[in-house]
Amino acid sequence: QVQLVESGGDLVQAGGSLRLSCAASGIIFSIKTMGWYRQAPGKQRELVARITSDFKTNYADSVKGRFTIFRDNAKNTVRLHMNSLKPEDTAAYYCNLWPPTADAWGQGTQVTVQV
Repeated sequence: QVQLVESGGDLVQAGGSLRLSCAASGIIFSIKTMGWYRQAPGKQRELVARITSDFKTNYADSVKGRFTIFRDNAKNTVRLHMNSLKPEDTAAYYCNLWPPTADAWGQGTQVTVQV
């Protein structure tokens, strides 16, 4: 059974930075493409960034140049470094496989960016 636990969300000022982390268990992590997703109030969940097993990355246009996704296969973790945060980045952030596994969604971690 896949378990994903996100952490690192916080309340920050616009222009600030945050580091999110996701710990994975129950999967052969190193062979999976992992993604960070977010869901803002009243909006659909969207893919923010993903990283393949061979460390290739893709980003949503809205975060390119500001967010960076990393993975550590030795620790079964995937991280999201977020810089130059904007109020529109406010959302609950989740990690999951890509494509996402329906029963693997964790509780997420809340990021709130104040003007």
